[in-house]
Amino acid sequence: MPKNASSSSKVSATPASASQPFLLSSQQGEAARTLLSYASSLTLPGPDAQLVAVVVAIRAARGGVGNLTGADLSALRLGDAREAIDALRHLGWQISDALFDDDPATPVPITVPDLTQTDDHPLPFGKNVRSRVSGWTTRVLSAKPVKKLPPAGRLAGLFLTAHSTSKLLGQIPSDFPEACRAALPDLLQKGFLTELSEDHYRLDLAVRHLSGLRRPAEGEQTTEAAKAEGQVERRTRPAVRFDPDAWTQWKHAASPALRRHAEAVEYCAVCELDPGQVAAAFMERVRPQFTPKWIKNAYGEWKETHPDRGPQAAEFTVAFRVEHGHGPSHNQLCSGLGWDACRSVRGFIVRRLLSNEWLMDTSPVPWTLRPGTMAQAQGIVLPKARTSAAVAVRPGP
Repeated sequence: MPKNASSSSKVSATPASASQPFLLSSQQGEAARTLLSYASSLTLPGPDAQLVAVVVAIRAARGGVGNLTGADLSALRLGDAREAIDALRHLGWQISDALFDDDPATPVPITVPDLTQTDDHPLPFGKNVRSRVSGWTTRVLSAKPVKKLPPAGRLAGLFLTAHSTSKLLGQIPSDFPEACRAALPDLLQKGFLTELSEDHYRLDLAVRHLSGLRRPAEGEQTTEAAKAEGQVERRTRPAVRFDPDAWTQWKHAASPALRRHAEAVEYCAVCELDPGQVAAAFMERVRPQFTPKWIKNAYGEWKETHPDRGPQAAEFTVAFRVEHGHGPSHNQLCSGLGWDACRSVRGFIVRRLLSNEWLMDTSPVPWTLRPGTMAQAQGIVLPKARTSAAVAVRPGP
């Protein structure tokens, strides 16, 4: 593949980068491309509105309503945020002015009429697929080579990773936004791409794990569909006996803040958790955990291929909390980041992140993971930490 220009890469292609596991499976990669095609098909004036459409659409893919905050909007570095929002309103998207006028950390629900329908749904994703693609979107937009580029460059980054193979090769798709073509040299100069020739390109090795166009691994085709829809049997999690009266009594006895948090998790329309699972997590007594040697050994092997696990985990908790109104569970954190490990190893991974202060939580309260002091020192903080006002959690009915 000939080069149009040489890249002055600012990202070092280390063996660790090359060995990072792919964030998307082949089916999830197809879902990511479906999301981008949907956003590209909308009658919108340019990359600003299209980028907002991508972010909101994946959050609203199940149910038709997705949350966005003023801080989210600022992070997209739009040229004219109000103009972009007005363009979406012209399509019938229901967006309140609270997005601009209220506390920038407060989630504002946005209704997307196309995504409320049950027939011919443009984004027919299961819960796990939607969550994984949403996490992938966040990871691409926050990748170092593109995170400070204008919307056209960041939108282009989404398309190019979604259409890149595991061998780093890609071809610009037919639905690639024309306004994004001018940003391609920037992606080459920043080191997101290493080669660019007409409609063909090569990703840098450091972002290979974000590629969305790859063949299923051995055995992946037979289990992927069931796993994506949450149909794989979870043998390590026994059935939970749910006592509604005991759960109601527990909430009445809890402090107002704890009760609001518990109900934010219980009624989260994005997580769609079983009430018994939520009740058990809050009501069960936390016991001291013994870590067998095999878990420590498995963690040692795992961490060698995940050198950026601390910042990645902290950034994920920020994006997750904005979208859900509460922090992720240990399993949601690892699943959202594509960290394939058994439940026991996942628990140890999170405990190490807590111990090393990349994360913090309000133990023993579940779903409270957030950036720790190490992450805060690098500027990874919750949106409410950037304002003087606190976020009010508003559980659904």
